[in-house]
Amino acid sequence: MPFSGLERIALYVTSQSENTTDSGAPMLWTNHALANDFGSSMYCNLTGSTTARDGSVVNACTLTEDTANPGTYIGTWAHEGNAPVVLADGDANDLVRVMIRTYDVVDADGTDISDKILSTPIDFIPATGELAVSAKDSVSNAACIQCHGELTGYGEDDQRISKIAAHHNYQKVENCVACHNPAYAADQNDPELGFNPNFNAMIHTIHAGGHLAEWGVLQGEAEAFAEVHFPTELNECTACHDNGDQWKENIYREACVGCHVTVNFETGVGHSDYEIPQADDSQCMNCHVGGLSPATAHKVGKRAEYADLLTVDFTSITAVTSATAGMQTLTIKANVTMNGVVIPDGTSLATYNATSNPTGMLPANGLLIGNVDATGKVNSWRDLSISLNLASGTLSGGVLTIVKDVPDAQATGTIYIGSEANVCVKAGKVASCGADDLEYEYDNPIGNTSSIKYFDLAGDTVNLMRTTDADRITVTEAKCNSCHGTLDYIKGRRHGTYTFDQCQNCHNETNGASGHDASWTKGEDGSTVITPDVSYDNKDLVTVSHRFHSGNWNTIEGIYRDHTGELIGYPSPETDCAACHKDGATFFADDGGLTSGKRAIKVGATSTNAGYYITPVAESCRSCHAHADGAALAHFKSNGAIVESDAMTDSDLPVESCATCHAEGKTYGLDKVHSGAAH
Repeated sequence: MPFSGLERIALYVTSQSENTTDSGAPMLWTNHALANDFGSSMYCNLTGSTTARDGSVVNACTLTEDTANPGTYIGTWAHEGNAPVVLADGDANDLVRVMIRTYDVVDADGTDISDKILSTPIDFIPATGELAVSAKDSVSNAACIQCHGELTGYGEDDQRISKIAAHHNYQKVENCVACHNPAYAADQNDPELGFNPNFNAMIHTIHAGGHLAEWGVLQGEAEAFAEVHFPTELNECTACHDNGDQWKENIYREACVGCHVTVNFETGVGHSDYEIPQADDSQCMNCHVGGLSPATAHKVGKRAEYADLLTVDFTSITAVTSATAGMQTLTIKANVTMNGVVIPDGTSLATYNATSNPTGMLPANGLLIGNVDATGKVNSWRDLSISLNLASGTLSGGVLTIVKDVPDAQATGTIYIGSEANVCVKAGKVASCGADDLEYEYDNPIGNTSSIKYFDLAGDTVNLMRTTDADRITVTEAKCNSCHGTLDYIKGRRHGTYTFDQCQNCHNETNGASGHDASWTKGEDGSTVITPDVSYDNKDLVTVSHRFHSGNWNTIEGIYRDHTGELIGYPSPETDCAACHKDGATFFADDGGLTSGKRAIKVGATSTNAGYYITPVAESCRSCHAHADGAALAHFKSNGAIVESDAMTDSDLPVESCATCHAEGKTYGLDKVHSGAAH
């Protein structure tokens, strides 16, 4: 529909030209209004004069709507000299980008729209009028959207970023560079500012903020970046640089010191062991190729490449009656390789374990093992103190054999098994964790490749965990990995895990315990404030994931809530369920229970009863909302929820009636009340 009645807009005009100096990016943006000392944009309104942000009256272009073509506007500069968005000495063959911001717009009900309304930026060549594509944009909006979410409704060709805290969202990379270009470049060592506002350097510094704070090198206004914790490996450049190879083929100091803030190129301090000073960027590419190229020096893609350095492929589990009453003797077999070859016969994997042997190769070598019942419920043996790891077996011909007596109750039905072993890496091979010059160390290891396998001791069809059955799970690892890179990195040295079914060995509905039972917020004075009357006593994967990402955790770093209740550190809109869940996911089954079929979650013992099970829907909801008042609790219970104070011994609990109002399509359906990503 034609949009009539615009009365005030702002024009942002930038051009891209080749850098003819020996320093900086090969292509540079110039904001025309800034170059003409007119601020960052030029206003257009009905009178040709308007009030700027600083309160001063400034000339504007005169905005006229074409009466013959409603929704079409002409802006005319009626004042002396060129319009401030025109460069008198500009090159008509340079690419030019135009963006429009509108003001004083109301919705259909007459309510003022306070947020920014921005046009799709358009790139063109003035000399020909032809549309063009920038050669400089090495980070796409799609890369930002992976973590920051997407504003919906604009179409595949107009991707817009949903949540950017600065200036309350400029939606696209193309919008940001209208101001954050060399015109705003500054010395990041300035003690008051502390960062360079030019886009390339600034974005590096912001996303490295948490690390830089740990290293104690943030200063001035940049100290605000300490709240930013990059969710994947900081050195994984392609997490953001997904649009061409400029990031590794055009090396210049300004971009590098955005992360490497302690390097002083004037003196050479911090620039390699030789402390080489650099007066300009003309020599950068002489050294930063080959082993010193950004791709190699930053180990880009190496974590994925090294995932197969240790492989553990379980092939069978059998059981026979043990000589010990009430026990069965299990024999577990797996094919094992390290660095692409089988491990020599007789090798004890205990000698590889860096946990008990600091010079070993395996920071951890535990097994993931337990039972799965017909409903998909997991009963991990870790809760029964049945201790097994890779070191429990012997190697022969590349086959690891583990023999273990286990209780009759466990040696029955379907058994799942996998490994969470991690390895240290040097020069592309598994190496001693005590070695020098490691690529991946004890605190930052590489997980092994070991998919969860299922074996039924009776030879029947195996039962699958809910997370293995695609029809019963509303989340995918791919959604997590779009922001985190890999779950292996997130879990770090304790757990070499890549998939949800590996996670379920600990984070399941039968593990009634929590190492993070409280919910903290950050007080106005920076103090820790414990949310009263709110506690959690389970490790269920759903509730733990919700709690952590919604800031209801017992920390005030990374992701947390401040004294106003605002969520800090989570990059996407908190009501955008599709940031983690499958697009179009259905959360409730036909009977009103969860699609997964989970009907109960185990919690630890309470002071008033020995019953341990609660219902899952209310617990999932409060893991984000952290409801603490009596009204919320009464609402849960009146709709059939079994809460912690009333926990029951029966794990087959009745279905809550939450779906009556909150199922998709209902009046208060999740798809409506959590539609936070819509524009």
